[in-house]
Amino acid sequence: MGRITEDLIRRNAEHNDCVIFSLEELSLHQQEIERLEHIDRWCRHLKILYLQNNLIGKIENVSKLKELEYLNLALNNIEKIENLEGCEELTKLDLTVNFIGELSSIKSLQHNIHLKELFLMGNPCADFDGYRQFVVATLHQLKWLDGKEIERSERIQALQDFPVIEQQIREQEEAYFLRRAKDKEEAQRRLQEEREEEPEEGRPGAGGRCSSSLENHEYLQAQGMQDGEQNKKKLADSEDDLGFWNKPSLFTPESRLETLRHVEKQRKDQERLREKKKKVKPPRTLITEDGKALNVNEPKLDFSLKDDEKRNQIILDLAVYRYMDTSLIDVDVQPTYVRVMVKGKPFQLVLPAEVKPDSSSAKRSQTTGHLVVCMPKVGGVIASGQQTSKPVKCTPDSSREQTNKSCYRSKPTEKLEVDPSKHSFPDVANIVQGETHVPRRVRSEPKIIPSEEDPDFEDNPDVPPLI
Repeated sequence: MGRITEDLIRRNAEHNDCVIFSLEELSLHQQEIERLEHIDRWCRHLKILYLQNNLIGKIENVSKLKELEYLNLALNNIEKIENLEGCEELTKLDLTVNFIGELSSIKSLQHNIHLKELFLMGNPCADFDGYRQFVVATLHQLKWLDGKEIERSERIQALQDFPVIEQQIREQEEAYFLRRAKDKEEAQRRLQEEREEEPEEGRPGAGGRCSSSLENHEYLQAQGMQDGEQNKKKLADSEDDLGFWNKPSLFTPESRLETLRHVEKQRKDQERLREKKKKVKPPRTLITEDGKALNVNEPKLDFSLKDDEKRNQIILDLAVYRYMDTSLIDVDVQPTYVRVMVKGKPFQLVLPAEVKPDSSSAKRSQTTGHLVVCMPKVGGVIASGQQTSKPVKCTPDSSREQTNKSCYRSKPTEKLEVDPSKHSFPDVANIVQGETHVPRRVRSEPKIIPSEEDPDFEDNPDVPPLI
């Protein structure tokens, strides 16, 4: 059963930034609330209050809502109109489908001078003879009753017949009170019988979980027995449920509470069956008895496993849900396998080579949300990213500088023996000489000697050579 709490009001006050002291409209319908409380202290500026379809049995704790204009209490267990005198600005009151049999209690609404609309349809008092005339004659300020406008002539006629109608209403109320007392006794008796017939059930969670050493044949046998018990119980519950809904019942607050208890019992039974199924479920085998790890993908996630020979490591890319919180992921890297727990479900993969757990790393992609686990291999050499220089052949036709460089590159491990008396590096102090400086000359071009085989060639010594 529900209760009115501060948290409940704040959750229904999002339109007011969850501020409740200045709240003007509040909707608490279908919350299984049994009692009106706290609203008159926490929300004093309310103008509209929706409380329909609950289990409220009495109107109370609303007299301090001086600004309240509309109160909806339809589909509740109210049997009497009371405690609304303090709602000075009340304009509309909805009490549709309640259990109001004391029609004379509407006299308490005479103090609500601004009340214009009243709904009482679906109540036992609406079946009384002279019901509408009595209400019209009692509440002079009323303009609409059960959605129908009150005519001036109707009010004059009701006021003329009021003494006779009042006597009829009083007699019908007395008869209703007698029937209501019998209904209460019958409801109490049936409730007592149900409590006596209800079998004692063990507390949920009394049985322990299945141990990891449960054998397969024992598990199958236990599962078969429980399936049989569950089928029998389901059949019995379906018969009881069918009998409950086919059984005639009176229109009373007790019948509504009985229906609610029945629905609540069914819900608890279903939850208990689900808990038993969870307990009977066999444990997931991740490692066999001989210590062999198995491949498991219980969360059913896509993945890829790459062997990066360049960096000598194994990379696991697991496609976990993009918007899932990282705190729900647990990574465990072992030398021969990797295990990832995703929301309690295991993902385990056997690795093709032994890795170093201490040097492994795990991170999530900021774009896709995938989990990337990098696991370095054991006993490998990481290949260099730079290409090794290839040996160059020394040719006799190449220049001396190129020959020296290429031969030096081709034999990097050879060591030259140098005379220690000679310097193997230039003398920096004697690079520049003041007086003996020789200007740089342009390298002479090789002379082109014409071929003597040309018959028209004449060698003139006065002509300079061609460039």
